[in-house]
Amino acid sequence: MKKVAIIVFTVLFLVGLTIYMDRATRLPLKPGVTMEVSTPVSKPAPEIKLKDLDGKDVALADLKGKVVFVNFWATWCGPCQEEIPSLIDMQNKYAGKGFTVVGIAMDDEGKSVVAPFVAKEKYQVNGQELLINYPILIGNDEAADKFGGIMGYPTSFLISRSGKQIMKFQGSPDPAVVAKAVESAD
Repeated sequence: MKKVAIIVFTVLFLVGLTIYMDRATRLPLKPGVTMEVSTPVSKPAPEIKLKDLDGKDVALADLKGKVVFVNFWATWCGPCQEEIPSLIDMQNKYAGKGFTVVGIAMDDEGKSVVAPFVAKEKYQVNGQELLINYPILIGNDEAADKFGGIMGYPTSFLISRSGKQIMKFQGSPDPAVVAKAVESAD
């Protein structure tokens, strides 16, 4: 009986300590601000081919020569919804400079959910209500695995003109990093 009490006390103590340490080390966020983590990467972009909303095959390799912002997202993902206006804005600003956003929708239901969503959802961008203005592909676990796996949505990858992954974003992208990549010769 005494051993059981010691084990229970130890377990409760460790649980309490874990909760305390989690709260003590958590960074406070202002309301409306999402946590963004960006990690430099330096490896070739994976070879993937996915269908767009028209059923056409799109290979990532076909976009070599452009700076590509690959965005894994889902229609049900709140943080994904919050970042879409900035992606629309980036597409508007940089499309003429050899840049494109490519959205990879990871909804389990696929095109049947994604296509109507993309066709009707409008976002406030610089005082205008706009639809998503960049290509949307229907994703799958195999595509996500080729990028090293996706821990949550949104997760994005910035790919240089030469076809190398240069940055991974967990959350909203840093606009300065994207602008620098667009202005770069590589």
